[in-house]
Amino acid sequence: MRYELVVLAAGTCGLLCFGFLAVSIGTDYWYIIDVNKPNCTDCGELSSHSGLWRINEGANKSSVIPFFSANMSSLSEAERHLLGLHKVVVIILPLSLVMLVFGWIFGLVSSLACSPNLLAGTACYFLFSSLFTLMGVSIYIRYSHLAMEEFQRLVPPENLTFVNVSFGWSFCLAWVSYSLEVSTGLLLMLAARITQMKGQLDSGVSVAMF
Repeated sequence: MRYELVVLAAGTCGLLCFGFLAVSIGTDYWYIIDVNKPNCTDCGELSSHSGLWRINEGANKSSVIPFFSANMSSLSEAERHLLGLHKVVVIILPLSLVMLVFGWIFGLVSSLACSPNLLAGTACYFLFSSLFTLMGVSIYIRYSHLAMEEFQRLVPPENLTFVNVSFGWSFCLAWVSYSLEVSTGLLLMLAARITQMKGQLDSGVSVAMF
């Protein structure tokens, strides 16, 4: 397998995983609540979609999630726990995004140097960075389930019949980004192996010539 093609594929995956994660973090379609109540003329106003930073209700109403500015003393234990989980998510995922920037720089330098040690180190870095993305998405899933349980506790069961909840495309992009991060790491590991084998082959040829 050609070294150049593997490195090019790794670079493409690295750029894509950064782009997908950036779009995912910045958009508001992580969690969607759709209300479909019969004979309801304003059900659209009851529906909502939310991201990591904002909740959009209806057509025009938008509010910022106060995960850092909320008055913790006025919240219940369950609400404080949910807010704590959300804080972790909005810290981990942007951190993963920053790590991807450095990872791409390290990958560019190591691929130009054709150093198996640098390539292997960068591969491990990407795989380590992917754990932050995985952790952030997994905590968000836990946060969403707990929020839904709290919502079901407060709302009468008959009103929940017409409520559909689902994860949105922003959430899906985060998962795609995680997959691409892992792919980048594995491709760089393959590039390191190709470089190492090429070095061993060149050494063998040199010895044979002498």
